[in-house]
Amino acid sequence: METPVEFLLTDPAVLIGLFIGSMLPFIFSSVCMRAVGNSAYKIVVEVRRQFQEIKGLMEGKAKPDYAKCVDIVTKAALQNMIVPAMIAILAPTLVGLLLGVKALGGLLIGVILSGLMMALFMSNTGAAWDNAKKYIETGVHGGKGSDAHKAAVVGDTVGDPFKDTAGPALNALIKVMNTFAIVFAPLLLAYGLNLF
Repeated sequence: METPVEFLLTDPAVLIGLFIGSMLPFIFSSVCMRAVGNSAYKIVVEVRRQFQEIKGLMEGKAKPDYAKCVDIVTKAALQNMIVPAMIAILAPTLVGLLLGVKALGGLLIGVILSGLMMALFMSNTGAAWDNAKKYIETGVHGGKGSDAHKAAVVGDTVGDPFKDTAGPALNALIKVMNTFAIVFAPLLLAYGLNLF
């Protein structure tokens, strides 16, 4: 009978996996936030183009090209999810094959702990920034146009991708990495290099 694998924090393989796993939600969130910014920039460019080229749009006499904006957002969403998907699939595969099962266990523990805290933080912080802007728009702290409102708009610019994109996407990262690791565990055990 084989001895069970022990995941001890004193084991260098587990500790390395834990550090890598704790780092991944930050990288994943950064990629998601950058994707939102790039997509928004493309939409701003398209809307400006339409205002310049479609006569009567500014006065409400012409209709904008909604299909073009939807097409830009759809393509950007599909293209920008390639890197986050690769992070979720390649990280457990490479760690499992190169560093072994103990490092993979540490990686999954790190992703769960760090990812859960990041997801809670991002969802709540983003909602707080969004609500702060709405609260100021009711007339508190000078209302719309005040310095407080300008600051709240800047906060909400970060808060929306926090609560709508990166925060919820971290749950998917945790699930995909753990499911992928469980499904491919026999392969990783059979062909892993186990450098530690």
